[in-house]
Amino acid sequence: MMDSEVSKVEVTDIKMPFLSMVWFMVKWAIASIPAIIILWLLFVMFGGLIGGLTHI
Repeated sequence: MMDSEVSKVEVTDIKMPFLSMVWFMVKWAIASIPAIIILWLLFVMFGGLIGGLTHI
């Protein structure tokens, strides 16, 4: 394929059993927990830093 050629793909349907989709969403939610904890810790650290610097 040459650089000047462009291919476009359009997805019209994904066939996935309902229980597989539910299980995928449960795993996705469980995997997001560590990310939420890390973001919360960063927020607390930066909030404490800013609060400590601006405290009179």
